[in-house]
Amino acid sequence: MGFSAVLVEDSMSLGALYSEYLCAEGAEVTLVNFGEDALKELARKQPDLLVLDIKLPDMSGMDILTKVQQDYPQITVIMITAYGTIDLAVDAMRAGAFDFLVKPFDSKRLAITVRNALKQKDLLALVTNYENSLPKTNFHGFIGDSLAMQTVYNTIDCVANSKASVFVMGESGTGKEVCAQAIHQAGTRAQEAFIALNCASIPKDLIESEIFGHTKGAFTGAVSNRDGAATRADGGTLFLDELCEMDLELQSKLLRFIQTGVFQRVGGTKEEKVDVRFISATNRDPWKEVQEGRFREDLYYRLHVIPIELPPLRQRGKDVMSIAKKLLKQYSKEEGKSFKRFSTEVERCFVNYPWPGNVRQLQNVIRQIVVLNTAEEVSLAMLPAQMTAQMSTAVSLSMTDLNTSAAPVEAKAHYASESGFENAAQQALQKTTETAPNQQTQVVDDDIQPLWLIEKMTIETAIEQCDGNIPKAAGLLDVSPSTIYRKKQQWEDKGL
Repeated sequence: MGFSAVLVEDSMSLGALYSEYLCAEGAEVTLVNFGEDALKELARKQPDLLVLDIKLPDMSGMDILTKVQQDYPQITVIMITAYGTIDLAVDAMRAGAFDFLVKPFDSKRLAITVRNALKQKDLLALVTNYENSLPKTNFHGFIGDSLAMQTVYNTIDCVANSKASVFVMGESGTGKEVCAQAIHQAGTRAQEAFIALNCASIPKDLIESEIFGHTKGAFTGAVSNRDGAATRADGGTLFLDELCEMDLELQSKLLRFIQTGVFQRVGGTKEEKVDVRFISATNRDPWKEVQEGRFREDLYYRLHVIPIELPPLRQRGKDVMSIAKKLLKQYSKEEGKSFKRFSTEVERCFVNYPWPGNVRQLQNVIRQIVVLNTAEEVSLAMLPAQMTAQMSTAVSLSMTDLNTSAAPVEAKAHYASESGFENAAQQALQKTTETAPNQQTQVVDDDIQPLWLIEKMTIETAIEQCDGNIPKAAGLLDVSPSTIYRKKQQWEDKGL
């Protein structure tokens, strides 16, 4: 299948040669020698592929790359140069280039890179088209249109009108109660009561009364009859959050209630029957709790009919900023502030930050920023100290793990800056380089090899099997291409 390509190369001889390479791959090639001509050609017609030399007579190829990312993000860019360095490759990849080739290269090397670039472009187009075809961006309290959340939305739609029990799982702060409310609101019980009960926040000796209610005089302080959650949820939905925290003895009573819909109040003798839809949730692995004897197996099978796994915020991609912008607008209005946007640096930080507390942590961060500051734009200086400290710690640990023998400070600095928390990362870097001893790893046994050597052989084998395509090798190894570039530079500097 043919494709269009613009080749920007100031050398006439190399331009002709690389044009032939591209034509052999089925490309319709437009060759230009100057950066200004390249920009004019891109404005006239956007190609599928841009092969761009960094050193041009009239401007830098990096400047053209930046403009392409801003104005024509759909164009895949491959950078080429005769002055290849690890730093330059890392900068190009971070700026949005698909790959970085050092001249001279042969037709096979270019062909493999072009094919991989086009495959990725086709895949991204399919994903984009699929995401665009899905109308759900705000769904019963959820915000976000990532593929991970679309799966959740579709499952909720399927189970909403059923009476089958649903078990919601996910890390703390992912929105398990929001999910339960969404199931309730999307179903036929939407006009009835939704009762939520957190089993972890209620004392062990009171939780039975909270669920089933009690009669007057049932225990000290029971001065009158009181309806429990089961009675209040009659006809509607009962949501039991953090269910794995429930005492085993009460689990047996809950099992009978779920099976029959019949229960007795604490201190009472009369049986009552209700019609309740059960939704349960936990931030633990419920099957592991069963295996370790903390959760009844029969109760697990009764409640774990339809499982829903909520993804952590770090796996939801662009949803992070969708939620952040909605919260900024909401909290600014509530607090009488004038915040309207986030700076580019803050957006980059938010996207890269792991959010261990998930959406709940994001809510707290935005609320703190709005309350403690006054401006129209959220800047890096406004981020909570705890957030920058967590990122600093993560960067420090990652650099220690990646650099068991002392690595060049420049390579570490590149790694630190990728997180977006430049100041915090640099502080972590300084601390690490000051305290980490510069020790050489030695083989202690003929059958044991140093960890850096095993890592080096693994990376080199992957690159060889990918025909020299470092981004492809990085994908197979589940690391970023810039990590491989840095490690190769470290080995070269040490003569390894």
